[in-house]
Amino acid sequence: MQDALEEIKKWEEDQSDLWFWEKLGRIPFAILDKITPNVIQKYIGIALDELGSYIQTGGQYLTSQDRVLQKYAPHLLMQSSDEVTIDKIAHVPLALMNKVAEDNKANHTNFATVQGATTGFGGIFTLAIDIPLLLGTSLKILQEMAITYGYDPKEKEERIFIVKCLQFSSSDFVGKQAILKELTEMSTEQEAISKLQGWREVIFAYRDNYGWKKLFQMVPVLGMIFGAVINRYTIQDVAEAGQMLYRKRRVLAKMKEFEYKWEDDEADSSTSEEKADENL
Repeated sequence: MQDALEEIKKWEEDQSDLWFWEKLGRIPFAILDKITPNVIQKYIGIALDELGSYIQTGGQYLTSQDRVLQKYAPHLLMQSSDEVTIDKIAHVPLALMNKVAEDNKANHTNFATVQGATTGFGGIFTLAIDIPLLLGTSLKILQEMAITYGYDPKEKEERIFIVKCLQFSSSDFVGKQAILKELTEMSTEQEAISKLQGWREVIFAYRDNYGWKKLFQMVPVLGMIFGAVINRYTIQDVAEAGQMLYRKRRVLAKMKEFEYKWEDDEADSSTSEEKADENL
């Protein structure tokens, strides 16, 4: 567990630089509004409203958990996903969780690449389809990461955590460090909700980083290349953020379990020794 935690900490420290597309994307918000066509702003606005609905109720983006649960059935010696529960997943070895997480990340990254190429082929005419699809894929992979590490994405606290993961994936270094601090301090749902009092600011930051990327997809045919690359890296970043942040939670939870078990064993051992002394 200590080695796993060190690996996660190293990943957190490595989140200090932005790749070329992100650096290029630090366009002042006012300029972005002027150069972003109304059609893109319209559909990004719809996506933002849907994200707000997701926070409150799960909306249309709640994912089916059967596909993820089925991957654990053989390990738990069960025939189908109906017999597997999220509570049982929480107790499987971390190595198995990591393997399932990698499979989920690869599957969704490949899907996003094909999706971006397909919707980018028509340029601005198919861009309206791409925006909600990419948001849906982002939320789906994050929910699957939650299930993979034994957390229920149907709970409001987890939906808030998922939105913070989404924000983390598109933030700069300062933003990422602030989010890591917030996630560490969020111990109750009420505290988590208070962290999202200005959740529209969270989403606008996501829009600031996301809207300009879609500009590259406006040109028919050429947009296919940009769409494939942009969507692939977007989902890859989102999936990695969810994977590492949920892994960190599970590692800390397992370490706490071991600590409690060790304390219980120590207490039982002391009691046994005391009884032995009394018998003597």
